[in-house]
Amino acid sequence: MAGNIQEQSTQAVQTFEIVKEEEIAAPIGIVFETILEQMGPLNSTPEKPMPMTLEAWPGGRWFRDLGNNTGHFWGVVQAIKPPSLLEISGPLFMSTPAVSNIQYRLTEENGLTRLRFVHRAAGWIGENDRGVQTGWNDVMNRIRTAALKRNKP
Repeated sequence: MAGNIQEQSTQAVQTFEIVKEEEIAAPIGIVFETILEQMGPLNSTPEKPMPMTLEAWPGGRWFRDLGNNTGHFWGVVQAIKPPSLLEISGPLFMSTPAVSNIQYRLTEENGLTRLRFVHRAAGWIGENDRGVQTGWNDVMNRIRTAALKRNKP
């Protein structure tokens, strides 16, 4: 049985890059562990909890498990070097032919951790998928707040 092929107009490949830098008054190990928690089981949106599974090893998956073999695959750990690097590649939240790469790079100096976050994406990126700046601001705020709380004696 032959299927119908429908021709549609082509969409240009689009890209975006988001770069954020933070200084957090906590040791690098605490900040790294906090990133894993906030990207994993403690992940949330401003509206509700959205726990994720982050397998923290090269090739590990980052996904949302909804139970009964349902969920959403967000990416794969491309590189991990605790406590200085976490890099994930995959579609993230986009249900289009697009791919993202996110990087958390950490350095420590005099008890402060400098966190550099980069999200780069390329592909067919719809307008709804381009407005992620607010979401990443929320993630960075949660990481900073939780790391500072964990660092208190």
